[in-house]
Amino acid sequence: MITLLAFLVTIGVLVFIHELGHFLAAKWAGIHVHRFSLGLGSPVPWLTTRRGETEYCVSWIPLGGYVKMATREEGADPGALEGATPETPVAPDAYYEAKPVWKRMVVILAGVTMNALFAWLAFSGLAWRNGITINPETRLGVIAGDSLPEPARAILDIPPGTRITAVNGVPVDSWNGVQDLTQSAPGDSLVYQLEGLPALALPVHHDDLDTRLRLSMMLQPWLAPVVGGVADGYPGAAAGLQAGDTIVAVDGQPVVQWYDMADRIEAAADRPLTFLVGRPGGRVELTVTPRAEIVTVGRERRTIGRVGVEAGFPLLNEPLDLGGALRHGLALTGAASTQIVRTVRGMVTGRVSTREVGGPILIGQLAGQAARGGWEPFLAFMALISVNLAILNLLPIPVLDGGQFLFLVAEGLRRQPLSLGLRLQLTRVGVALLLMLMVLVFWNDISRLVAGGLGG
Repeated sequence: MITLLAFLVTIGVLVFIHELGHFLAAKWAGIHVHRFSLGLGSPVPWLTTRRGETEYCVSWIPLGGYVKMATREEGADPGALEGATPETPVAPDAYYEAKPVWKRMVVILAGVTMNALFAWLAFSGLAWRNGITINPETRLGVIAGDSLPEPARAILDIPPGTRITAVNGVPVDSWNGVQDLTQSAPGDSLVYQLEGLPALALPVHHDDLDTRLRLSMMLQPWLAPVVGGVADGYPGAAAGLQAGDTIVAVDGQPVVQWYDMADRIEAAADRPLTFLVGRPGGRVELTVTPRAEIVTVGRERRTIGRVGVEAGFPLLNEPLDLGGALRHGLALTGAASTQIVRTVRGMVTGRVSTREVGGPILIGQLAGQAARGGWEPFLAFMALISVNLAILNLLPIPVLDGGQFLFLVAEGLRRQPLSLGLRLQLTRVGVALLLMLMVLVFWNDISRLVAGGLGG
């Protein structure tokens, strides 16, 4: 139920914002608007009202929405996804075609502009409220996992504890910077400048999003073996471990960083371990028996040991004033936009598999996950989807805003519109492309469900 509700809120709000952009711009341009609809198809009679010249409604097909503007070509365009035109008088100068090309361009681009504006304000508001959380560490801790793609496997040659000073020539002073540049640094390779060692170049192209993302997630920063918190009811609390303790050794083996200790604990379910712990008053020995717990990793279930302690991450929170928050929000919006452009470009070049593309089912699953995390993760998720909606609507496909904008560009250059017949033919091609895309994304979504992908 949470997943379904989160999906409906996400799609409903973002579609409303998009169509509101078209609506407000059309009103500003003096274009007669017959109908403002959430949903496609004919209006639901009991969810329809009229104010002035415009009918406001919810329509039967709960996908998308539309703003039906007065046009002299009424009935010539493929209007199957829109209801019949209300019979209201239209002044000669209030038709869409009666307005200058530049005004019609504003109307066409207003929807994606509103989506981008929503994302910017949402990201900025969250940054203003929470600031930025920064991990100032730039030393490599571990490579978490063994599924690195072949082009990135040379990263395993970097010794733990090595400081990363720059990525693709851009200096880094936090792990945030390492991760961001690993994902987004331009070029056909990733070059890590290392303190005291030669630079390491990985042949991972900017558009190889899957490898870039997996690499950034698998690279983990150096983490001192300091206890940040102890959970009640677990063996660690019962044995006397405390927040602030430094784990010096486990069963006589020195602990260099947190991951060393974690690995030994997981491998010792129901087996006593001797912890040498450093405290302000000196060192003490504690005996801790990790509790056996069954966990699922991918599709595999296995038993590991747990003592109920968490690491003390050296995180810093940097508050932002309004100006800083707006700049940060703009940067996040730009980064999200670039990511989508790279995805589309990568699909064209073959660097991104079409299997990675998701549709409404995946969006619903992710919306449910975000909503369960609270309103802030959910708002950030909506902002990200809003950017997706904006960029995808700019694709040069005739039934989308980008295609309609190209029609207007051609009209401006030729000083007359393209012939109606040509526009209809191109539009039919656009509809076919969109249908193929919908089949692809639904196939991918269903395949993920069958294969045990993201749960609802």
